[in-house]
Amino acid sequence: MDTTKHAHISQQFNAELEDIRTRVLAMGGIVEKQVHDAVTSLVEGDVELAESVIVNDYQVNALEVAIDEECTQTLVRRQPAASDLRLIIAVIKTITDLERIGDQAEKVARMAIQLAESERPQNQYMEIRSIGRRAHDQLHQALDAFARMDIEVALAVAQEDTNIDQEYKGIIRQRITFMMEDPRKITTSLNVIWAARALERIGDHARNLSEYVIYLVRGKDVRHISLEQMEIEARKEE
Repeated sequence: MDTTKHAHISQQFNAELEDIRTRVLAMGGIVEKQVHDAVTSLVEGDVELAESVIVNDYQVNALEVAIDEECTQTLVRRQPAASDLRLIIAVIKTITDLERIGDQAEKVARMAIQLAESERPQNQYMEIRSIGRRAHDQLHQALDAFARMDIEVALAVAQEDTNIDQEYKGIIRQRITFMMEDPRKITTSLNVIWAARALERIGDHARNLSEYVIYLVRGKDVRHISLEQMEIEARKEE
Protein backbone atom coordinates (compact mmCIF):
# COMPACT_ATOMS: atom_id res chain seq x y z
CA MET A 1 0.00 0.00 0.00
CA ASP A 2 1.46 3.40 -0.94
CA THR A 3 2.07 6.01 1.76
CA THR A 4 -0.60 8.40 0.52
CA LYS A 5 -3.32 5.75 0.52
CA HIS A 6 -2.24 4.50 3.94
CA ALA A 7 -2.39 8.04 5.35
CA HIS A 8 -5.87 8.52 3.86
CA ILE A 9 -7.15 5.29 5.42
CA SER A 10 -5.59 6.27 8.74
CA GLN A 11 -7.33 9.65 8.63
CA GLN A 12 -10.64 7.96 7.84
CA PHE A 13 -10.20 5.57 10.77
CA ASN A 14 -9.35 8.40 13.16
CA ALA A 15 -12.45 10.25 11.99
CA GLU A 16 -14.58 7.15 12.63
CA LEU A 17 -13.18 6.77 16.15
CA GLU A 18 -13.76 10.44 16.90
CA ASP A 19 -17.34 10.14 15.64
CA ILE A 20 -17.90 7.19 17.96
CA ARG A 21 -16.52 9.13 20.94
CA THR A 22 -18.70 12.12 20.08
CA ARG A 23 -21.83 9.97 19.86
CA VAL A 24 -21.08 8.36 23.22
CA LEU A 25 -20.80 11.77 24.84
CA ALA A 26 -24.03 12.86 23.16
CA MET A 27 -25.74 9.77 24.54
CA GLY A 28 -24.24 10.56 27.94
CA GLY A 29 -25.66 14.07 27.78
CA ILE A 30 -29.15 12.74 27.12
CA VAL A 31 -28.87 10.20 29.97
CA GLU A 32 -27.58 12.91 32.31
CA LYS A 33 -30.63 15.05 31.54
CA GLN A 34 -32.91 12.04 32.07
CA VAL A 35 -31.47 11.54 35.56
CA HIS A 36 -31.78 15.23 36.41
CA ASP A 37 -35.36 15.43 35.14
CA ALA A 38 -36.40 12.24 36.92
CA VAL A 39 -35.13 13.48 40.28
CA THR A 40 -36.67 16.93 39.72
CA SER A 41 -40.03 15.41 38.80
CA LEU A 42 -40.09 13.40 42.04
CA VAL A 43 -38.95 16.22 44.30
CA GLU A 44 -41.31 18.77 42.76
CA GLY A 45 -44.23 16.41 42.11
CA ASP A 46 -44.13 17.22 38.40
CA VAL A 47 -46.02 14.40 36.68
CA GLU A 48 -45.65 15.92 33.21
CA LEU A 49 -41.86 16.01 33.55
CA ALA A 50 -41.85 12.43 34.84
CA GLU A 51 -43.89 11.28 31.86
CA SER A 52 -41.45 12.99 29.49
CA VAL A 53 -38.57 11.02 31.07
CA ILE A 54 -40.46 7.78 30.46
CA VAL A 55 -41.34 8.71 26.87
CA ASN A 56 -37.80 9.87 26.02
CA ASP A 57 -36.16 6.64 27.15
CA TYR A 58 -36.47 5.40 23.56
CA GLN A 59 -33.79 7.93 22.52
CA VAL A 60 -31.27 6.31 24.84
CA ASN A 61 -32.15 2.82 23.62
CA ALA A 62 -31.89 3.87 19.96
CA LEU A 63 -28.47 5.44 20.52
CA GLU A 64 -27.17 2.30 22.20
CA VAL A 65 -28.20 0.22 19.19
CA ALA A 66 -26.77 2.71 16.68
CA ILE A 67 -23.42 3.13 18.43
CA ASP A 68 -23.08 -0.60 19.00
CA GLU A 69 -23.67 -1.19 15.29
CA GLU A 70 -21.06 1.45 14.38
CA CYS A 71 -18.55 -0.20 16.71
CA THR A 72 -19.23 -3.61 15.20
CA GLN A 73 -18.76 -2.29 11.67
CA THR A 74 -15.50 -0.60 12.69
CA LEU A 75 -14.19 -3.82 14.23
CA VAL A 76 -14.95 -5.77 11.07
CA ARG A 77 -13.72 -3.16 8.62
CA ARG A 78 -10.64 -1.82 10.42
CA GLN A 79 -9.57 -4.70 12.68
CA PRO A 80 -8.08 -2.23 15.18
CA ALA A 81 -5.26 -3.11 17.56
CA ALA A 82 -3.82 -1.81 20.85
CA SER A 83 -5.37 1.46 22.11
CA ASP A 84 -7.82 1.70 19.20
CA LEU A 85 -9.21 -1.71 20.03
CA ARG A 86 -9.46 -0.76 23.70
CA LEU A 87 -11.47 2.32 22.74
CA ILE A 88 -14.01 0.24 20.82
CA ILE A 89 -14.31 -2.27 23.67
CA ALA A 90 -14.63 0.50 26.27
CA VAL A 91 -17.31 2.23 24.19
CA ILE A 92 -19.37 -0.95 23.84
CA LYS A 93 -19.27 -1.43 27.60
CA THR A 94 -19.94 2.26 28.29
CA ILE A 95 -23.08 2.49 26.16
CA THR A 96 -24.47 -0.61 27.87
CA ASP A 97 -24.13 1.07 31.25
CA LEU A 98 -25.53 4.34 29.93
CA GLU A 99 -28.60 2.51 28.64
CA ARG A 100 -29.05 0.93 32.07
CA ILE A 101 -28.72 4.32 33.74
CA GLY A 102 -31.50 5.48 31.44
CA ASP A 103 -33.62 2.57 32.64
CA GLN A 104 -32.99 3.53 36.28
CA ALA A 105 -33.95 7.14 35.54
CA GLU A 106 -37.20 5.83 34.08
CA LYS A 107 -37.84 3.91 37.33
CA VAL A 108 -37.36 7.10 39.34
CA ALA A 109 -39.82 8.87 37.04
CA ARG A 110 -42.39 6.11 37.56
CA MET A 111 -41.99 6.43 41.33
CA ALA A 112 -42.43 10.20 40.92
CA ILE A 113 -45.83 9.60 39.35
CA GLN A 114 -46.81 7.24 42.17
CA LEU A 115 -45.66 9.70 44.84
CA ALA A 116 -47.43 12.63 43.18
CA GLU A 117 -50.70 10.95 44.18
CA SER A 118 -49.67 10.93 47.86
CA GLU A 119 -49.58 13.73 50.39
CA ARG A 120 -46.25 15.51 50.09
CA PRO A 121 -44.00 15.44 53.16
CA GLN A 122 -42.78 18.66 54.78
CA ASN A 123 -39.19 17.97 53.75
CA GLN A 124 -40.22 17.71 50.05
CA TYR A 125 -38.34 14.39 49.68
CA MET A 126 -35.06 15.96 50.73
CA GLU A 127 -33.42 12.53 50.89
CA ILE A 128 -34.13 11.90 47.19
CA ARG A 129 -32.93 15.39 46.28
CA SER A 130 -29.65 14.66 48.10
CA ILE A 131 -28.89 11.18 46.76
CA GLY A 132 -30.16 12.28 43.34
CA ARG A 133 -27.68 15.15 43.26
CA ARG A 134 -24.87 12.78 44.21
CA ALA A 135 -25.83 10.27 41.51
CA HIS A 136 -26.16 12.98 38.85
CA ASP A 137 -22.82 14.56 39.79
CA GLN A 138 -21.12 11.16 39.78
CA LEU A 139 -22.45 10.43 36.30
CA HIS A 140 -21.34 13.88 35.09
CA GLN A 141 -17.83 13.29 36.43
CA ALA A 142 -17.66 9.83 34.85
CA LEU A 143 -18.55 11.28 31.46
CA ASP A 144 -16.01 14.04 31.97
CA ALA A 145 -13.37 11.42 32.76
CA PHE A 146 -14.23 9.64 29.52
CA ALA A 147 -14.14 12.84 27.48
CA ARG A 148 -10.73 13.84 28.83
CA MET A 149 -9.42 10.31 29.50
CA ASP A 150 -8.65 11.52 33.01
CA ILE A 151 -7.66 8.76 35.43
CA GLU A 152 -7.75 10.97 38.52
CA VAL A 153 -11.35 12.00 37.86
CA ALA A 154 -12.22 8.35 37.21
CA LEU A 155 -10.76 7.36 40.59
CA ALA A 156 -12.74 10.13 42.30
CA VAL A 157 -15.94 8.74 40.74
CA ALA A 158 -15.19 5.28 42.09
CA GLN A 159 -14.55 6.73 45.55
CA GLU A 160 -17.82 8.68 45.49
CA ASP A 161 -19.78 5.49 44.93
CA THR A 162 -19.13 4.44 48.54
CA ASN A 163 -20.74 7.69 49.74
CA ILE A 164 -23.86 7.05 47.68
CA ASP A 165 -24.06 3.51 49.09
CA GLN A 166 -23.94 4.90 52.63
CA GLU A 167 -26.58 7.50 51.89
CA TYR A 168 -28.86 4.83 50.41
CA LYS A 169 -28.51 2.69 53.55
CA GLY A 170 -29.41 5.73 55.64
CA ILE A 171 -32.58 6.28 53.60
CA ILE A 172 -33.62 2.67 54.12
CA ARG A 173 -33.10 2.90 57.90
CA GLN A 174 -35.08 6.13 58.07
CA ARG A 175 -37.97 4.81 55.98
CA ILE A 176 -38.20 1.57 57.95
CA THR A 177 -38.55 3.67 61.09
CA PHE A 178 -41.33 5.71 59.46
CA MET A 179 -43.20 2.55 58.44
CA MET A 180 -42.95 1.06 61.93
CA GLU A 181 -44.22 4.27 63.53
CA ASP A 182 -47.08 4.81 61.09
CA PRO A 183 -48.33 1.97 58.83
CA ARG A 184 -50.14 4.56 56.68
CA LYS A 185 -46.72 5.61 55.38
CA ILE A 186 -45.78 2.16 54.10
CA THR A 187 -46.75 2.71 50.46
CA THR A 188 -45.09 6.11 50.25
CA SER A 189 -41.95 4.88 52.02
CA LEU A 190 -41.64 1.88 49.70
CA ASN A 191 -41.86 4.16 46.66
CA VAL A 192 -39.15 6.40 48.13
CA ILE A 193 -36.97 3.34 48.77
CA TRP A 194 -37.43 2.12 45.17
CA ALA A 195 -36.48 5.55 43.85
CA ALA A 196 -33.43 5.69 46.11
CA ARG A 197 -32.46 2.19 45.04
CA ALA A 198 -32.58 3.24 41.38
CA LEU A 199 -30.34 6.23 42.14
CA GLU A 200 -27.92 4.02 44.06
CA ARG A 201 -27.75 1.76 41.00
CA ILE A 202 -26.99 4.80 38.85
CA GLY A 203 -24.01 5.35 41.11
CA ASP A 204 -22.90 1.74 40.52
CA HIS A 205 -23.12 2.20 36.76
CA ALA A 206 -21.20 5.49 36.96
CA ARG A 207 -18.45 3.64 38.79
CA ASN A 208 -18.43 1.09 35.97
CA LEU A 209 -17.94 3.96 33.52
CA SER A 210 -14.93 5.14 35.50
CA GLU A 211 -13.44 1.63 35.42
CA TYR A 212 -13.71 1.60 31.61
CA VAL A 213 -11.78 4.88 31.49
CA ILE A 214 -8.95 3.30 33.46
CA TYR A 215 -9.04 0.28 31.14
CA LEU A 216 -8.97 2.59 28.12
CA VAL A 217 -6.02 4.64 29.34
CA ARG A 218 -3.98 2.00 31.15
CA GLY A 219 -5.12 -1.23 29.54
CA LYS A 220 -5.87 -2.71 32.97
CA ASP A 221 -9.10 -4.40 34.01
CA VAL A 222 -9.89 -2.93 37.45
CA ARG A 223 -13.31 -4.48 37.96
CA HIS A 224 -14.05 -6.39 41.17
CA ILE A 225 -11.02 -5.11 43.09
CA SER A 226 -10.72 -2.78 46.08
CA LEU A 227 -10.45 0.98 45.68
CA GLU A 228 -6.92 0.86 47.07
CA GLN A 229 -5.84 -1.72 44.50
CA MET A 230 -7.64 0.19 41.77
CA GLU A 231 -5.62 3.31 42.58
CA ILE A 232 -2.37 1.33 42.44
CA GLU A 233 -3.22 -0.23 39.08
CA ALA A 234 -4.52 3.01 37.60
CA ARG A 235 -1.41 4.96 38.49
CA LYS A 236 1.00 2.38 37.07
CA GLU A 237 2.36 3.30 33.69
CA GLU A 238 1.27 0.90 30.94
